[in-house]
Amino acid sequence: MSAFLRPADADEPPLTLPPDQSAYRPVSSHLAIAPPVSVVIPAMNEAENLPYVFKTLPDWIHEVVLVDGNSTDDTVRVARELWPGVTVVPQRGRGKGDALISGFAACTGEIIVMVDADGSADGAEIVSYVSALVSGADFAKGSRFANGGGTDDMTAVRKLGNRVLTAVVNAKFGARYTDLCYGYNAFWRHCLDEIALDCAGFEVETLMNIRVVKAGLRVQEIPSHEYNRIHGVSNLRAVRDGLRVLKVILRERGTRKNRPVRPAMITGEAR
Repeated sequence: MSAFLRPADADEPPLTLPPDQSAYRPVSSHLAIAPPVSVVIPAMNEAENLPYVFKTLPDWIHEVVLVDGNSTDDTVRVARELWPGVTVVPQRGRGKGDALISGFAACTGEIIVMVDADGSADGAEIVSYVSALVSGADFAKGSRFANGGGTDDMTAVRKLGNRVLTAVVNAKFGARYTDLCYGYNAFWRHCLDEIALDCAGFEVETLMNIRVVKAGLRVQEIPSHEYNRIHGVSNLRAVRDGLRVLKVILRERGTRKNRPVRPAMITGEAR
């Protein structure tokens, strides 16, 4: 498995890659990465937010895959101006899950990172997700409630609902999550064969979190800070979406036997 080149001491000269390691992409003067990283961004009418999203993305990313949900604004044009090599995938179905599945299928990188298009995620955190993966995790799961994480966006009702649903998943599936309904995650592409996503809606994030545990994949939570949406109005509805998430939990509880779970690698404790 490919991995990071470790940072050199501060008093050492900048890292120089030998010719046979030209595939390594520099992260800094003392750090490089071999696995190509694909970032998937599902977007519908997010032209105003994309400049903020793309501004935070590291330049060492292998590719950006934007899944356009039939936008009526300049989402696609803006994306191409900001990242000339962006891969644009027209979404044929509806829903966030459908968009992500379409985006994952278009990725060519070994590592896939999920990033929302509303400006709430900081792309600079991607290096933490990738570090967890190349250090042995299969799935790096963002958490707003692990030590070091936070949120500016969640209402008290949504926090309570997330906490209850997280507790249910932990109890039913033997997980140790501190945050269930968060869309900033990263994983090795081969994990898709293990979790076989078949969910079109917002609840896809919960489905992924459940199935990685049921598949016995190694999970590491990454403290992440969620910012407010910059422009536009969120489509999230606490009660409606909470019920959809609960239905997924109940459905998954009755399907597939859990595989032996590998030791989870959780960073920090719940806040």
